[in-house]
Amino acid sequence: MYLSRLTLSHFRSHKLARLEVDSRPVAIYGPNGAGKTNLIEAVSLFSPGRGLRRASAAEMARRPEAVGWKIAGLVHGAGEPHEVEFTSEAGAARVVQVDGKSASQVQLGQIARAVWLVPAMDRLWIEGAEGRRRFLDRVTLSFAPDHAQLSLDYEKAMRERNRLLKEQVRDAHWYKALELQMARAGARIDANRRDALERLRAAQEGAETAFPVAELEMVQSEGAMPEGEADLLAALQESRFRDLAAGRTLVGPHRSDVYGVFAAKGVPAAECSTGEQKALLISLILANARALSSEIGAIPILLLDEVAAHLDAGRRAALYDEICALGAQAWMTGTGPELFAELGGRAQVVEVDQDGSLRQL
Repeated sequence: MYLSRLTLSHFRSHKLARLEVDSRPVAIYGPNGAGKTNLIEAVSLFSPGRGLRRASAAEMARRPEAVGWKIAGLVHGAGEPHEVEFTSEAGAARVVQVDGKSASQVQLGQIARAVWLVPAMDRLWIEGAEGRRRFLDRVTLSFAPDHAQLSLDYEKAMRERNRLLKEQVRDAHWYKALELQMARAGARIDANRRDALERLRAAQEGAETAFPVAELEMVQSEGAMPEGEADLLAALQESRFRDLAAGRTLVGPHRSDVYGVFAAKGVPAAECSTGEQKALLISLILANARALSSEIGAIPILLLDEVAAHLDAGRRAALYDEICALGAQAWMTGTGPELFAELGGRAQVVEVDQDGSLRQL
């Protein structure tokens, strides 16, 4: 799976940018602030979800014009290539078209998938549970394109339930429909997440890799996550009086967390060195790619922003070897060409100048 053509118009810092590449890795280098991450953010939109920055359409518009933006690309997957286009006018939600016809996020997921690693994720193991849930949901979404809609449905119902709780509404009639919606969506969210963790485990098991295996377990901040729609519905009903006292919902998949362990050492990921934590993350991203390849018959696009940070030359070489062995089109950014020296002639190189102009070497 790869992009062979990418065009940006008034997107972020790029007034107009065009790239034509093949299925090999793409190494992008240039000074900080030149717009390297903006390029791979554009590529991330070809996969279902909100993109690697989780930004709104208005935030993606080039400043100061903010007149709207457009991204277009030719996507090659397991079947025929598809022309995919994203547009946003004056800050409005982005519109997706595939081969000239409107498309949903689920339909987009049938054409393109991408997995990514960005610097903000380097703190995954030591930050709060919200970041780990977001990471798990991103992995889950790569396998189940409808996961994003389930999450939206659950969050919408929970916000309304929390409003009732804060207003101290005690009439059960007001809660029934909301709790039923939360139970239906929440049970599927939990099942999808557990399935994704199992896929990662299987993809890491027996894989020949220079990166350490990460054992992952889903836990709850308090108690246990009810299994299935009926149990979650019962738990929401039983927790109502406790939730009234707290003014928020205290049970459900929004309370889940991910506990990681460096398998070979038996050390919690949060207690590992910075380099080890980065290596564990890379291991999971590569496992995600392998698992997706087994399912959809094509390696997803990899987006690795500032991936060389905290990696020595040996680890960089091992990462590049694995990417090439997978046959993945990996879009990677860094501040200088020396960070990609271990790739040799196996990659396409793009230099981004301070003004955002691109030069393919």
